[in-house]
Amino acid sequence: MSIVRRSNVFDPFADLWADPFDAFRSIVPAISGGSSETAAFANARVDWKETPEAHVFKADLPGVKKEEVKVEVEDGNVLVVSGERTKEKEDKNDKWHRVERSSGKFARRFRLPEDSKVEEVKAGLENGVLTVTVPKAEVKKPEVKAIEISG
Repeated sequence: MSIVRRSNVFDPFADLWADPFDAFRSIVPAISGGSSETAAFANARVDWKETPEAHVFKADLPGVKKEEVKVEVEDGNVLVVSGERTKEKEDKNDKWHRVERSSGKFARRFRLPEDSKVEEVKAGLENGVLTVTVPKAEVKKPEVKAIEISG
């Protein structure tokens, strides 16, 4: 039995075997530079949590060396995590059976809240997880001055 994609407009099962992610595959390469190899790694997964003291970002970057990653603050309040995972060198005698790990450039941008101390950002890479810590400025409590009421 072969699976053939039919083009009959009135057939409700015509797209049953269609790839549901097909539309996204046409968009992602355009965003990430046009390379299908880059598209797979374009969106490095990042968690962002806020503690009372800081904003903490954790990105999964397996196989990426710290020399291949950049952490920057642009325009005073945009955290940028970017880099590149290099492709494994191929030997002409090698016979590949499957290639699923992606390589290429990646970049993620996050607009930081006003309470961020961007001059004190710290980053570390351990076991394939990049942790970026952006300390928060202390929130100044408004000073209240009691005014004596005369009369």
